[in-house]
Amino acid sequence: MLALPSEIDFCNASGLLPLIMTVVEQRSDGLRLLVLDLSGTRFMDSQGVRLLSAVRRGLPGHASLRVVAAPGSVASRVLELSGLRRDVPVHDNLAEALRAESGTAGSGLR
Repeated sequence: MLALPSEIDFCNASGLLPLIMTVVEQRSDGLRLLVLDLSGTRFMDSQGVRLLSAVRRGLPGHASLRVVAAPGSVASRVLELSGLRRDVPVHDNLAEALRAESGTAGSGLR
């Protein structure tokens, strides 16, 4: 699980990608799930969407991506408007994202 910053935009998105992918590469042998936590992200623009798309494309084939975004938050709305939710599961909180991986997903998947 990686918590992302309170703002994701053109100023920091390009710097976040190598940081995230370094973590992925360090754990690529056993990495099955990467959860990116946007619950503290108050602002996100299209660069945040591009970041999440690039992370998803960069994951090893055996790993999956989940995103945590508070309902009604800017991050949640941006993910909805961009259509990224079709490709990346978005959950209300970390517990729901982890339950979804273990096969006991509740109604938190949005």
